[in-house]
Amino acid sequence: MIQRIKQFYRALTARITPEDKDLVAEKLPQAAQQLFYAMHPADQYHALHVARTAMKLWQQQPSGDKALLLRAALLHDVGRVQGDMDIMGKVAAVLLKHYFPAKAKQLGETGKGWLGHIMYVYYKHPEIGAMKLENIGMAAEATLIRCHHASAAENEPPELKLLRAADELN
Repeated sequence: MIQRIKQFYRALTARITPEDKDLVAEKLPQAAQQLFYAMHPADQYHALHVARTAMKLWQQQPSGDKALLLRAALLHDVGRVQGDMDIMGKVAAVLLKHYFPAKAKQLGETGKGWLGHIMYVYYKHPEIGAMKLENIGMAAEATLIRCHHASAAENEPPELKLLRAADELN
């Protein structure tokens, strides 16, 4: 729960710096930058933190494609765009999933109403983001993003393991 409180505080105080914008411009192609900036600023801020954490984890145990990992970390939540699930929507989704998991799943499957839409995006954003990335020719990143909330499996690429770990830490 402490982790969630920290996430909420960071979301409320999120600020994208000129250095952050330089990193996005340097590491992502133009079409991917558009997807990145379509996210809510709190999600952009989160993605930047995940990217920095992923780079630290990679330095501790270098394995896989570092550039691919960085791009995937920056883009892992592009399935959530501003207006779909903003800060209070995310709070509602997290609380609903925690306290009423069956109802949360049911709402996510129907996608009806405000809460249904939020739960749909909450559960499906990896797939939504992966499809967006495939549409702009970023298939390798899409593969990682599609699985970043799935349970760990054997023979996963090292980039996916690092992405998942970095996301969980942020």
